Order: sequence, then structure tokens, then C-alpha cells
Amino acid sequence: MTTPSSPRPSRTWGTLGAGAAAVAACAVCCAGPVLAVLGGIGVTSAIGALWMPALAVLAVAAGLGVLVVRHRRRTTACRTAPAQADLGMPTLGPPPEGGKTAH
Repeated sequence: MTTPSSPRPSRTWGTLGAGAAAVAACAVCCAGPVLAVLGGIGVTSAIGALWMPALAVLAVAAGLGVLVVRHRRRTTACRTAPAQADLGMPTLGPPPEGGKTAH
């Protein structure tokens, strides 16, 4: 025996509702960081537009700093330490008393 089933609402509305809830939760979660990044870009571009000469001076100073550090590293790396080097050469002449040879 079969009984006629009662008409049920379609599942598509439930799926769409869950998808909409997920989109809303993602928007709430990610809104702060996205707005912070966009705000940082906006503030940086505003500073660049207002103080372009100051930024140019900072860029030149940073470039000079890089050149000075590279020059110092290059000159320091090529120097040797002022120390006496023991080459371990044998001594010339007769062996010392006791019959042992010097190394």
C-alpha cells in the first residue's frame, strides 16, 4: 500500500539560505582586515601626494645607506687579520738533545 506523500517545500531554498548565511558570515569576518588594507593604501597614497619631496629625500637617503653598507662590507671582507701564522716548518740543524725531532 502506498500512501500519498504530503507536498514538501523544495530543498533549494534551504541550500540558498545556508549559502547566504555563509556569505554573510564571511563578509562580517573579513570586512575589518580588508578595510584596514584598503585604508592603509589610501593613507599611504595621500601622504605620497602631499609630501612627495619628503618621500624623494627618504628614497635617496635609503639608496645612499645601501651603498655605504655595501662599500663597508666589501672593504672589510678583503682585509686579513694582522696575526703571525705558524706554518709548522721543521727546524734546520742537528736534532735537539734527547733524540726527538722537532716538528
